[in-house]
Amino acid sequence: MFKTEEQIRKMATLTGVMLMVAAEALAQDKPRPARRIIISIPDRKLAVMEAGRVLRVFPTAVGAPKSPSPSGAFKIVERIPDPTWYTKGRIVPPGKANPLGTRWLGLSIKGYGIHGTNNPASIGHNASHGCIRMRNHDVEQLFEMVSVGDGVELYEEATPETGQIFAAVGSGNAQ
Repeated sequence: MFKTEEQIRKMATLTGVMLMVAAEALAQDKPRPARRIIISIPDRKLAVMEAGRVLRVFPTAVGAPKSPSPSGAFKIVERIPDPTWYTKGRIVPPGKANPLGTRWLGLSIKGYGIHGTNNPASIGHNASHGCIRMRNHDVEQLFEMVSVGDGVELYEEATPETGQIFAAVGSGNAQ
């Protein structure tokens, strides 16, 4: 079976287009670098880091003195949009009355997470039951920036790194 020069040109063009489409698909599937979430409990701030660079800083509420936030290194183990809150014999579905707000990022320490709130006035205070609480708008942005497996570091005292991270941005970022 002989092919005409025109058929060969069409086949070459089609092959080139298919290769470009495949390359584009592979480029879009490229995983992004892992991100770290650094939380300074005394500063009540959360920073999203990538490759040693601060991407964003958010204000938070942290654990109250009677229910402090844990310190240590954890991971994000689940991401739940519009979570349901389960507490002592009560279930609060997604909505304005839900204390978890619009997003839940569960941590590898059982019962703790980063979440929104139905009480935005608590942000900037030691007011939660140990979780890291954020304004709904802020936690929705964070939710899109992080993935399951990303590291979360909670510091109960200032360190040189947290001092550098949070002093560099001052109070002007994401307030």
